[in-house]
Amino acid sequence: MNRKFESLTEKEVLALAIGLEEEDERVYSDYVEGLRESFPATATVFEEMRKEETAHRQKLIELYRAKFGEHIPLIRRQDVKGFVERAPLWLSQPLQLDKIRGQASAMELETQRFYEKAAIRSQDARMRQLFDDLAQTERGHAQRARELGEEKLGHTELMKEEDAKRRLFVLQIIQPGLAGLMDGSVSTLAPVFAAAFATRNSWDAFAVGLAASVGAGISMGFAEALSDDGSLTGRGRPLLRGVVEGLMTTLGGIGHTLPYLIRDFRVATVVAVIVVIAELAIISWVRHKYMDTPPLTAAVQVGLGGALVFATGILIGSS
Repeated sequence: MNRKFESLTEKEVLALAIGLEEEDERVYSDYVEGLRESFPATATVFEEMRKEETAHRQKLIELYRAKFGEHIPLIRRQDVKGFVERAPLWLSQPLQLDKIRGQASAMELETQRFYEKAAIRSQDARMRQLFDDLAQTERGHAQRARELGEEKLGHTELMKEEDAKRRLFVLQIIQPGLAGLMDGSVSTLAPVFAAAFATRNSWDAFAVGLAASVGAGISMGFAEALSDDGSLTGRGRPLLRGVVEGLMTTLGGIGHTLPYLIRDFRVATVVAVIVVIAELAIISWVRHKYMDTPPLTAAVQVGLGGALVFATGILIGSS
């Protein structure tokens, strides 16, 4: 079970801070290695940022030793609620320059918020001062990166404030909404079309689809609302995210359920199939626009998953 940030002791908060700096340091090191050949100037900028993270970690370790001794417990970001899950870099090769700029910007915002909350909670003057200093450093990190970018990359800025705002918008609204739309559109295909082909009755298919859509919406809404309190990431209030994901899940299932209000079973099924194709196309477009997924990859991933579930429903209903 993940721990809430508010439940951590000062020793645990300090150990977590050390772990965060070490992870960020390694992420920037991976950026440097992945960009060195094609984008040497950008790699140099990330190398400077990596060195800063190293310095932060050393300061934190020095303070930890002075207060708590030599042993530093391994507390990782995934052990504490409120952090955004990061996709492993080795799964994203080759690195896309625009994508990692957005990731780096989100990392800085998340780390800044962590240090601000850690400083507020700290009762130790030295810890509070260090956390305040690190929060200020992280706040200015993006600006220093832009200055490095202007100097070494011409007119191209390494990280823009708009990128950070866009990333947070994606985390707060697009990500839960897209997850809900995908789950509602894909997961309800099997029960709706299984019921349709099993009964050859439009009303029966509509009733099953409505129940599956509303049930999935409630389930996904609760799951999202309880998954992350958003206190460290800026992902927004869990209730809002839960409502967004629940409504989009229901909407995704209702789309291809409504055609079965048409009494003629064959006509209703043709219309429902057209709606399914439109739904999958919209999901692919959203994944491409907001989740940095190549259009062909998004289409194949969404289309293949939808086709398999669709075929499963027809086979089960026709058996």
